[in-house]
Amino acid sequence: MKNKNFKTIHFKSKDGLLITADLYEADSPKGFILLCHRSHCNRGEYRETAPKLNKLGFSCLAIDQRSGMKIFGVTNETSALAKKNGLATGYLDAKQDIEAAVDYSYEINDNKPIILVGSSYSASLALIITRDTDKIKAVAAFSPGEYLKGIKVAEEIKSLNKPIYVTSAKKEIGEAKKLVRFVDTKYLTQFRPQVEGFHGSKTLWSTVKGNESYWKSFEKFLLKTSG
Repeated sequence: MKNKNFKTIHFKSKDGLLITADLYEADSPKGFILLCHRSHCNRGEYRETAPKLNKLGFSCLAIDQRSGMKIFGVTNETSALAKKNGLATGYLDAKQDIEAAVDYSYEINDNKPIILVGSSYSASLALIITRDTDKIKAVAAFSPGEYLKGIKVAEEIKSLNKPIYVTSAKKEIGEAKKLVRFVDTKYLTQFRPQVEGFHGSKTLWSTVKGNESYWKSFEKFLLKTSG
C-alpha cells in the first residue's frame, strides 16, 4: 500500500552521490523543516514524527545520510549507494549530505530559511552547519555530543547566534549542557526532561514514555521560530 504521507525524491550531494529523501508536504505551510537521522539509521526515523509536524503546519524533508543503515524496515539508500561506489561513510563524510539537503530545502521553500533538525551525530553536525549559512533560521539538536573525530563541537558552535533547541534523554542532560556551554544563552532553549526519554529524535515517538513533554516543548520552540 502506498504511503500517502510523503513522496520519495532524489537529489545530489556535494560530491554527486544521489541522496534519497522523503518529502512530507503540509497544507499552507508556515515553515519548512529538514530532518536528519542518528547513526545506524535512516529517513525512517521520522515516519511517525514528520506527519505530526505537518499537522503543526510544517512541510518536512527527511533524508538518508551516507552514514547510516537499514533499520525500521527501511533501507538507507544513500548509504547503500555510497558503499557500492566505494565512498567513505563516516559521520563527517555525511556533512556534505546535510549541506546539500539544506540547499535543496531552501530552494523548494521558495528561497526562504529553513529549520534544521538533527539526531545524535547529525545533531552535532546540524549545529556546526547552522553556524555557517543564512539558509537556516533555527536548529533543533536531539542528543548532540562530541561525536565528531578531530572536532570540538562546543568550540565550533560558540559563535552560533540563531535560535537553538537542545534536548536529550534524561541521562544525557549533562552532556548536552556541556556541549552548548559557550553559546549565548539568549539564543538557547534546553529542554531538560523529567522522564527517562530516549537517545536522539526517537524520544518523540509515541512508544517512548513521556514523549508528550518533549512534544510540548519542541512545539513551543517551533511555533516561536515561525512566528
